[in-house]
Amino acid sequence: MSALIEVILPVFLVIGFGYLSSWKLGLNERAVDGLMTFAQNFAVPVLLFRAMSQIEIGDTFDPDLFISFYTGASIGFASGLLGARFLFGRPWPDSVAIGFATLFSNGVLLGLPITERAYGSGALASNFAIISIHAPFCYLVGVTAMEIVRSGGGGILRPLKQVARTMTRNPLVIAIALGLAVNLSGLTLPLPVRDAVNLVAGASLPAALFGLGGVLRTYRPEGDFRVVLWIMAVSLVLHPAVTWGLGQMLNLTTEQLRSAVLTASMAPGVNAFLFASLYGVGKRVAATAVLAATASSLLTIWVWLHLLP
Repeated sequence: MSALIEVILPVFLVIGFGYLSSWKLGLNERAVDGLMTFAQNFAVPVLLFRAMSQIEIGDTFDPDLFISFYTGASIGFASGLLGARFLFGRPWPDSVAIGFATLFSNGVLLGLPITERAYGSGALASNFAIISIHAPFCYLVGVTAMEIVRSGGGGILRPLKQVARTMTRNPLVIAIALGLAVNLSGLTLPLPVRDAVNLVAGASLPAALFGLGGVLRTYRPEGDFRVVLWIMAVSLVLHPAVTWGLGQMLNLTTEQLRSAVLTASMAPGVNAFLFASLYGVGKRVAATAVLAATASSLLTIWVWLHLLP
């Protein structure tokens, strides 16, 4: 119970304050958008830049870590997609959007603060390694699958090129690349710049969590709740369970196992709804799943914290 109160609850209280502010305290949609723009396009990228510029690449970028997490993510995607299609009879494009929701865990806005509160800021190296390829991997899988079901396998290269262009303009991807460049070059930032980076990085997660609460307020619980429950089961249970099992088999260190399993156990991120909106399919289910899974993860993350060493 102490993990629930001391580690998880403060994170969800900040989300709750954002939700309440949007609902009852006059925080309008424009203000929420401004806060999330600051958090996602500036503050969180600065946090990732700092982490990538300081990370020990040789020790952190471990193939076994990536195998454990991304095999679990891929199995989650396949389970979400095939379950939506064959258990619930959803059209193939809807099924891909549902699969994307079971693929894209919220490793930044939820995974980082919860891992930090549970194990300290020194435990985040493996989180950052996973995050460094998370968006490109997920969008590559999702877009490829969507184009296959929409075009029978033809015309895949064009949308993939568009995804590549989008990723090169993504602030998170740019920040990670710049941080790695600084790391590999051995450059040392001037002290005033380092202090400024630290100030912005310190504001990133509180602002992002508060803004996430406001964003969740805009979602309305609707759609096929059987499918929503399926997304929650795959995202909150199956993905971390597979990651746990593979991590044990591959002898991940305790720190790697904690980061991989906790990141895998996070609810679907807002990107699940953005992907569904991009293709105009499964939007209600994706929005409801993000809201319901985020709320439910308050308890499931507590279970995973108790199971982890």
